Amino acid sequence: KQWYQRRVRGMLIPRLLVLGLLLYTVYSADDIPKLTDEQRAEDLKALLDIDWKVLPERDAIYKEFVFLDFNEAFSFMTRVALHADKVNHHPEWFNVHKTVEITLSTNESGGLTMRDVEMGKFMEKAAKQFEPCPTPKVADNQD
Repeated sequence: KQWYQRRVRGMLIPRLLVLGLLLYTVYSADDIPKLTDEQRAEDLKALLDIDWKVLPERDAIYKEFVFLDFNEAFSFMTRVALHADKVNHHPEWFNVHKTVEITLSTNESGGLTMRDVEMGKFMEKAAKQFEPCPTPKVADNQD
């Protein structure tokens, strides 16, 4: 009985590893298609309408989020990081004090995919949970 249990247990782990490798290969990011013209016109446009910008030098989108303070900015980044890890799609970002600059593009596909659109929508939803930052007033120069 012990020999049989050891043999079954010994075969189970290699089989699980092979299954995991097969699933990883079948569902790899290389198969993620870039956005079609129709998706750019509809899905991406929804983000562009709320201040996301297409970067001219590469197939990516960019937005700068400004929060009331560093604590809110870091809380936003933490919320996004947890989601990004869950969906295995990580943004490029840069943070200084209350500002978070974000660039989205799918490296494996060489450009924008629905993953980027979905991540942008998630970020917008996450940012709405914080008070909007007052826009700085621009001084009028009466020269």
